[in-house]
Amino acid sequence: MQPESIQLFEITPAWKSTHPGALAGVLVIRDVSNPPHHAELESRKVALEERLRSQFSGQERAAIASHTVLQAYANYYRLFKKTYHIQLQLESIIFKGKSIPSVAALVESMFMAEMQDLLLTAGHDLDVLQLPLVLDVATGTEEYTLLRGEQQTLKSGDMMIRDQVGIISSIIYGPDQRSQITPGTRNVIFTVYAPPGIDEQTVFDHLQHIKENVMIFSPQAQVKLLEVYKSK
Repeated sequence: MQPESIQLFEITPAWKSTHPGALAGVLVIRDVSNPPHHAELESRKVALEERLRSQFSGQERAAIASHTVLQAYANYYRLFKKTYHIQLQLESIIFKGKSIPSVAALVESMFMAEMQDLLLTAGHDLDVLQLPLVLDVATGTEEYTLLRGEQQTLKSGDMMIRDQVGIISSIIYGPDQRSQITPGTRNVIFTVYAPPGIDEQTVFDHLQHIKENVMIFSPQAQVKLLEVYKSK
């Protein structure tokens, strides 16, 4: 897997120097399917929601916010005067009885792992990308088209990932429209941004959880890369 790793994902010195202690996770799975619905995945999603409500039962918002992973993201988002949306989604499940969105299986697998581990993740159709991907830091001049179709200028200092065509995601603004997962996606890449304060094993386990979810409906799929990159 290491040769594919070198060809597929590069890290700039700027990312390492700007965000010491940060991590990035990359998971590449080939020969996947992407059904619009899968009964076992849906069942596991409901079980996960019940576990989350049990795990955080009786806790105030301040106690939830003190979770190590949520603290790390809160510290990062605060630099940009933003709030970590995964925490808001977790609170909606715990306090409001909301559910993890029911979408096509590849994206739902990612959403489930995000809520289980609270780590920010983006998924892309690998075949759309022009490799290698580059993990970098925004200067504040870059623009890209968000998933919902809007043009967005990046925040200076934000972590971002680009391919040889353009930006595919950033922490603050999320994934792009060009490389989004579609019903026809057969090769997929998931990338995880982890600010300082999150340990390597947590990111590795998160990638494993995504893989396990995907294998529920794509047992024929092949994992080609599962790796955690460090800034230090």
